Amino acid sequence: MRKLFSFALTMFALVIGFQPTAHAQEFYKDKTLTIIVGYSPGGSFDLYARVLARYIGRYLPGNPTRIVENMTGAGGLIAANHLYNRVKPDGLTIGAWASPLVLQQIMGNEAAQFDGRKFGYLGIPSPYDTVCTFNQQSGITKMDDWINAKRPQKISTIGPGTSTSDIPKLLKAALNLPMDVIDGYKGGADARLAVESGEVDGYCGSWGTVETVWRSAYESKKIVPVLQASLKSLPKYRNIPLAINYAKTEEARELLRVADNVHVVQFPFSVPPGMAKDRLELLQRAFIRTLKDPELIAEAKKSQLDIDPVDGPTITKTLANLYDLKPAIVAQLKEILLPKKK
Repeated sequence: MRKLFSFALTMFALVIGFQPTAHAQEFYKDKTLTIIVGYSPGGSFDLYARVLARYIGRYLPGNPTRIVENMTGAGGLIAANHLYNRVKPDGLTIGAWASPLVLQQIMGNEAAQFDGRKFGYLGIPSPYDTVCTFNQQSGITKMDDWINAKRPQKISTIGPGTSTSDIPKLLKAALNLPMDVIDGYKGGADARLAVESGEVDGYCGSWGTVETVWRSAYESKKIVPVLQASLKSLPKYRNIPLAINYAKTEEARELLRVADNVHVVQFPFSVPPGMAKDRLELLQRAFIRTLKDPELIAEAKKSQLDIDPVDGPTITKTLANLYDLKPAIVAQLKEILLPKKK
């Protein structure tokens, strides 16, 4: 009898453990969940946020209304600062900003008004793999063309603290590539438009972007991918060379390894610091369950959006490791990545 009671008690505890609390149900009912995207509409981050918003209500008790707001500026810093300093940690606001902004804080950028270790991370929809592409006007169709270019190639970027800016700068430092990094575009869509119009020569963004919103230009060869910044090649793009293979010194290879470690978790969705543990865990579970929803996966597949989620605790650990970088590496990163004071 005692064993039967113990078994029943255990099963009851398990059921309770998987059920949202009545308080959580009451909290989300008739409420609005806002997802703040730090970049302009039309980019990969924006697309991920909107597909997430369409489905996450299924996995939150009370099925709140969901809206997406674009808060552009300073390469996502405005959105990250807003989330950290002004948003209540009540579970009604999620932020989407680039994880390399954490490096800006570590390097002492005063504009980064947050501590990256204190956000609550829900996860990322998919690891980020960077590829540098060029337009036809540039004449760059392979790495030898870039290495031997007679003039610096203009690369459009969103701004410091995003992969579109940091990776080109690290590539320039590590490989001595001829390029001018043009910061200041409000989002990936604006930066890509600059490439298409001939205002600049190229752009370093995700393979996901090339396969989705830039697919037509890619298939018609209006843009040509020439270099992968990741340490490992995606199987279907093995013909595109890896940056690490062009590094001639251990110092250069270390810079590229840091770049990959930071930027592979480029798209974290996060909440303000100080959120109650149970509500944070509720949102973390909802985030992962949403990205495993068959209907979301089908929609993402049609849009060529990669879905391979990484959970919040893993992102928390990955970004926390950045705070253990050796001072010499941080000093070098400062010289390369920190915006120069005018």
